[in-house]
Amino acid sequence: MTEQPRDTALGTLETVHTFESGPMPTGVSVSRAGRVFVNFPKWGDDVPFTVAEIRDGQVVPFPDLDRNQPRDDADPEALVSVQSIVVDPADRLWILDTGSPMFQPTKPGGPKLVCVDLETDTVVRTITFPPDVALPTTYLNDVRFDLRRNAAYITDSSDQGPNGLIVVDLANGEAWRRLHDHPSTKALPLSEFLPVVEGRPFLERPEDGPPQPVRMGADGIAIAADGSRVYYCPLMSRRWHSVSAEALFDRGLSDADVAATVVDEGDKGGAADGLETDDRGRFYLTNWEHNAVLRRLPDGTFETLAHDSRLLWPDTMSVAEGYLYVTANQLHRQANYQNGEDKRRYPYSLFRIPIDAGPVRLR
Repeated sequence: MTEQPRDTALGTLETVHTFESGPMPTGVSVSRAGRVFVNFPKWGDDVPFTVAEIRDGQVVPFPDLDRNQPRDDADPEALVSVQSIVVDPADRLWILDTGSPMFQPTKPGGPKLVCVDLETDTVVRTITFPPDVALPTTYLNDVRFDLRRNAAYITDSSDQGPNGLIVVDLANGEAWRRLHDHPSTKALPLSEFLPVVEGRPFLERPEDGPPQPVRMGADGIAIAADGSRVYYCPLMSRRWHSVSAEALFDRGLSDADVAATVVDEGDKGGAADGLETDDRGRFYLTNWEHNAVLRRLPDGTFETLAHDSRLLWPDTMSVAEGYLYVTANQLHRQANYQNGEDKRRYPYSLFRIPIDAGPVRLR
């Protein structure tokens, strides 16, 4: 009997860690010394700690267990539900806390940006956001840094309210919203975009109701290697956009002035969760519709860096020297998308892919 043709894997996918038990990971970031950090948002799994370091093959709470045990969802001194972690150009770990377990409305003190000194593994700074920046509906998703401007740029991917970007002045801790409810930050309606993963339309499929579109907006974010532009994409779209970083950071400009710098970067070949850049000016895009990671070259052309059946919902990426790290967490197999049946199967995975580049360090 002749063997049937099969989908061909592409690229080199190295396993860094398999999560054989416990909650699903989303974010990953790697320090200059090669320390690997991950996080686990509170989406219904039992999450004993929301930020961790992988040490000697073990997942241990970071910076310690006590910091991962909040009194309530508005605790400014503890980590509530973390969606993303990023090592900045100064080799500090920043923790983006949604303050929103199970996507519940936020309360002041919950949504925050927490800085950990990796030389001492201690929290050295916490920036909380006022309620006109982190709205009750806000879901802080991912963050990028330009230390030349002392700037942080964050996506608000809320599926319940306005989307947009949040800008933070790291010099004084002030924060403000930009591209608030701008069309480029919103999920596209089903009439314009029908997402498909593992051959099936990706929709919310509750046990007791009809299928509904997923409405997550601005999600992935990356900053150009020269710091000139910030790139972002809604989770529910195959398009991505960029905006002037200088305009985002200039509080003297009107919202209309900032919006005038937005550029439609076109179709990126599928829906993406994570975006990243390297120091050679190339962009990386997870492609959860096709179990792939794509790369856009400086001339605008795309190539497939990796395509593999194990890349079940490639989520977040981190560039370290010579490698691109990526989590795969089977997000689409959660019960809310599968008529109430949790179809995720262990292990969840952290992979890395060899690349001839390092991270963008704007400082």
